[in-house]
Amino acid sequence: MTARPLRPVSSRPGGTDWPWLASALEMAAMGGGALMTEPAPKGRTCGPRIATHTPGADARSVREARDFTRATLRRWGVTDRAEDIVVVVSELLTNAMRHARPELADRGFRWPVRLDLVQSGPCVLSMVADPSNRPPVPQEAGCLAETGRGLQVIAALSDQWGYTTPSEMGKVVWAMFSTTPDPLR
Repeated sequence: MTARPLRPVSSRPGGTDWPWLASALEMAAMGGGALMTEPAPKGRTCGPRIATHTPGADARSVREARDFTRATLRRWGVTDRAEDIVVVVSELLTNAMRHARPELADRGFRWPVRLDLVQSGPCVLSMVADPSNRPPVPQEAGCLAETGRGLQVIAALSDQWGYTTPSEMGKVVWAMFSTTPDPLR
């Protein structure tokens, strides 16, 4: 699946304080996702669940983000697509760390990379915000290449993925997953 950019939206009264989060949510919903359209299971609130993690700059950051994602999905009762989501989070963060951080360190920019997970209705949206104003570009990796397949993995494991139009504040690369709620939760 090909990713499509979306222009950032401004924060609206009563809306999220994170315009980039609103942009990613709106884009995912435009792509036919079922965000916030299904009734909540009995005993649950209707609003989306949001979990945020700001990874460090060292090599442990991606592993810690995977652990954070597993624990969050377990707490939310998401079991059927958990490993796909964890792998995609790993790829999203690896791309942000590999491509966004070095470029911005040269310019002295210190905006953090950020991971957000949103569960709403039957969907989980994983989003990584980074300060780079370069869009993600799928690569054609050679058969022996050790890198260059991250966006292909994201496309293969998620229902859809995309990114917000890069701006001076950066961009958000997101992936959406339809899930089946755990009936015991």
